[in-house]
Amino acid sequence: MGFPWETQDPFLFCVHHKDAYPKGNDKFGPAVSLEGRDIGQDFTIKDGFRMYHGETVPGFPAHPHRGFETVTVVREGLVDHSDSLGSSGRYGNGDVQWMTAGKGVQHAEMFPCLNKDKDNPFELFQIWLNLPSANKFTEPFYTMLWSEDIPHTKINDALGKVTELGIISGKWEGNVPPDAPPGSWAAEEDHQVLIWTVKMQAGASWKMPVASQEVNRTLYFFEGSSIKIEGQEIHSGNLIDLKAGEGIVVENGDANAQFLMLQGKPIKEPVVQYGPFVMNTNEEIRQAMLDYQETRFGGWPWPSHDNIHDPKKGRFAIYPDGQKEIKG
Repeated sequence: MGFPWETQDPFLFCVHHKDAYPKGNDKFGPAVSLEGRDIGQDFTIKDGFRMYHGETVPGFPAHPHRGFETVTVVREGLVDHSDSLGSSGRYGNGDVQWMTAGKGVQHAEMFPCLNKDKDNPFELFQIWLNLPSANKFTEPFYTMLWSEDIPHTKINDALGKVTELGIISGKWEGNVPPDAPPGSWAAEEDHQVLIWTVKMQAGASWKMPVASQEVNRTLYFFEGSSIKIEGQEIHSGNLIDLKAGEGIVVENGDANAQFLMLQGKPIKEPVVQYGPFVMNTNEEIRQAMLDYQETRFGGWPWPSHDNIHDPKKGRFAIYPDGQKEIKG
């Protein structure tokens, strides 16, 4: 699958971060030496983890986006969010953040090592979902899909083996996830956008749901041994582009397996990307760069670009209008 994982329209990008962070220090970074790392650009696993763009705390200090959405699925560990709208939050251990960059926003995504007496294991997916040209300049929007609100359902095959689905986007058989942001491509049901996590018990068989033929569907096989699809054996570490219009059966091998499934009707518009900006033309990219230089997309209201929240706080979100959600 490589790094990042390849995607199909309407998705732009998907990355899987899995890091074995050790105990934290007094500054909420790893309590080990960082010598020998390319600090600020540390994307090579060393001693089990990466610092990414962080210098003291792992993560991604303040950076801009325009023209698409980020869907951040935190499977283990915690993320501290801050943005140029004044929003903030701490989320993780099954939570999902859905942020529509729209006309422009800055945000920071830091991975504080809050545990000083034990290790800080960390895992997430970040998915970039494109916006159609009509919504490229929509107002920025940030919402939380808390783990308690994300449907999970179990499917038993003929032998009683279990497949479990985590349904982040795209309802299925009465399992309805929280709404996607209003300007999202996923907000329209006929766009058939699915973001699902899939766990299959060893030896389980799962018949995938049928969508329309025009829909793009990709299954990312990131943990397990092997599976069979239509008689073809596929090993872990591969992605499979599937025909969504057919009820394809996935047969798992002799180890528990995990997948991420992305599906959606393609937007079918030109895509021009320059770093954190995704537009339809080169001129729009140039304008995005100028707009960011002039406005900083609202500036940065936080004390540092790698802002960390009070370590005593649990999971929470504060939105631009002042609304608060406290999850503890």
